Amino acid sequence: MAATESSNPNSPNRAFPLDRTRNIGIAAHIDAGKTTTTERILFYTGMIHKIGEVHEGTTVTDWMEQERERGITITSAATTCSWLQRKEEGLYKAFEETKMRVNIIDTPGHVDFTAEVERSLRVLDGAVAVFCGVAGVQPQSETVWRQATKYGVPRIAFVNKMDRTGADFEAAVASMRSKLNANAWPILIPLGKEDTLQGQIDVINQKAIIYNDSDAMGSVYDVVDIPADLKDMAKAAYEDLVSQMCDLDEEIGMFYLEEKPITIQHLKAAIRRQTIANKFVPVVGGSAFKNKGVQTLVDAVVDYLPSPLDIAPAKGQNPDNGEPMEAVSNDNSKFCSLAFKLWSDPFVGKLVFFRVYSGKLSKGDTVYNPRTNKRERISRLIQIQADKREDIDTCYSGDIAAIVGIKNITTGDTLCDEDYPILLEPPSFPDPVISMAVEPKTKVDQEKMAVGLQRLAEEDPTFRVFTNEDTGQTIIAGMGELHLEIIRDRLLREFKVEANSGKPQIAFKETILTPSEGEGKLVKQSGGRGQYGHVICRATPNERGKGLTIANKVVGGTIPKEYIPAVEKGFKEAVLNGVVAGYPVIDVHVDIIDGSYHDVDSNEMAFKMAAIFALKDAMKKAKPILLEPIMKVENVTPEEFQGDIMGDLNRRRARIQGMETKGNLCTVNADVPLAEMFGYATAIRSLSKGRSSYSMEPSHFDQVPAQVLAAVQAEQKA
Repeated sequence: MAATESSNPNSPNRAFPLDRTRNIGIAAHIDAGKTTTTERILFYTGMIHKIGEVHEGTTVTDWMEQERERGITITSAATTCSWLQRKEEGLYKAFEETKMRVNIIDTPGHVDFTAEVERSLRVLDGAVAVFCGVAGVQPQSETVWRQATKYGVPRIAFVNKMDRTGADFEAAVASMRSKLNANAWPILIPLGKEDTLQGQIDVINQKAIIYNDSDAMGSVYDVVDIPADLKDMAKAAYEDLVSQMCDLDEEIGMFYLEEKPITIQHLKAAIRRQTIANKFVPVVGGSAFKNKGVQTLVDAVVDYLPSPLDIAPAKGQNPDNGEPMEAVSNDNSKFCSLAFKLWSDPFVGKLVFFRVYSGKLSKGDTVYNPRTNKRERISRLIQIQADKREDIDTCYSGDIAAIVGIKNITTGDTLCDEDYPILLEPPSFPDPVISMAVEPKTKVDQEKMAVGLQRLAEEDPTFRVFTNEDTGQTIIAGMGELHLEIIRDRLLREFKVEANSGKPQIAFKETILTPSEGEGKLVKQSGGRGQYGHVICRATPNERGKGLTIANKVVGGTIPKEYIPAVEKGFKEAVLNGVVAGYPVIDVHVDIIDGSYHDVDSNEMAFKMAAIFALKDAMKKAKPILLEPIMKVENVTPEEFQGDIMGDLNRRRARIQGMETKGNLCTVNADVPLAEMFGYATAIRSLSKGRSSYSMEPSHFDQVPAQVLAAVQAEQKA
């Protein structure tokens, strides 16, 4: 990075030093209690003065009408608060108060809004993974965990809902170890469970935290000695924790070997080091809804999750020559940030949420976008403080803020100093799996609908809009039925456009099973200059997930070098429509092996067309197959409905992967084609009298059976 003006990374004007800043995300499966937990954190940090509830539609971070009606989170909400942390000296005797800045992003749980989790984790330093105390690790918990691992985000686990019937803290921790391969160990164990939940056992300090029932808000609690009947359990938990740290942490290991006393400060420092290194996951148990254990969770966030100084510098590259570059967390360095979310705010217009990695940004400064080579002046900066938007003059490294009114920007763009251009790696997003045709109810709304869909596509990287060239219809594509339903709802409420929609369509894909060769020739002679292109290629199946790869194996100049890019362009165009049913082709490797040219008549267009013919010819001979998206489905149902649910899944071409019975609830895991999952929520509601629940997430693509293939091909012809 450019030379810094000072060894101190903090600007003298910033309110909170970098080492006292935490950027965290709250992420989990549907209904694990993310929004409720966020709401409690905002209350206990003094940002809001009345606790909102999801079921009442009064929470701060679920502010969209659709979120409040459905009781779900749709868009990730960023908010800022400050926390007065108490540092113990000895055992809760003297306190040194330290004010901390905590930036929180509450993310959705539904798989349809997975992009919100992806982009949030890309810009966060740490995460709180919330688990349901009854269900433990659920499918979307696994997805979130994988996303956090991908971006190397350190985690704390919060086992929530310990007040619910059937809550089991030990089982939840065990499921983290077995299903997520997490090195998870309790630091705060729930004291009691279900309706006897009183508080927590602090494993490190060997104390009990008892919440005062006379205070419904959970603000009053006492730190007391552990009840006699739980002392052995607490001591065993402490010894397990120390033993883990001895194995993981060199410093604690040396203390143990040299038989030196391991103090609370030593143990906490070791837990912090190993959590930041992603080798350890501290586990906290409690109940956000019953206001028990959230304060100690925030203390754990401050104690064990990293500040911007504790993580590796953001990596990027020079936009001109592709050389690796870094953005170090330092206010005195050149400005560098990542725009991770766009949002149309009804009050202030277009908001661009961004995370500052280095330097600082003030009103009136000019930022540079290396993707577009454009400069823009910053006229207004906003920080989201709970449900208020607060204008700020400057934001510093490590901050998450929003710019108002910036143009020509998309999710994942880098905004930086023009003197130090750097391209940071943007978050990656999955491809849509479902599409449908939409049209406005009146011709007058045609233009309004186009503007609205374009605006929504800018905000959401997993939502696509395109026109079907054959039918002229507007097609919208997304991550699931709920996703597209919310898009249509937002069109109506925000853009006042009523839209009719067609039947949802599946995003099928095509691939090949065997290697084959193909030949393509374009010869046209109709007076004057003709067209001549001739390509011979070999197509072979590629590894799953590799996409289209191309290699030039031409020897002896049978195709001149200047036409090779045109041939590659032709191949890229050929795979957009396959030979089975016209769907995009994936995972194919193509070698250009031979061809011929004409001195006068050959040109780029002729070779592009010849390449298309050659690859189509090769694919026809290579046993082409149709692939369909398969979903990983988890269904939780009372035992008496298990047979009906299993029968229904089998009718839907499901492959049952496993079953697990816990109490009187049966969990069925299955891989089911997405095509068979339409209307599933309604079906299981009637089969189980409303008592079954399910969740699903994309798993992989698999070959379509013959009868389904025939139906798809017939539909394409129609």
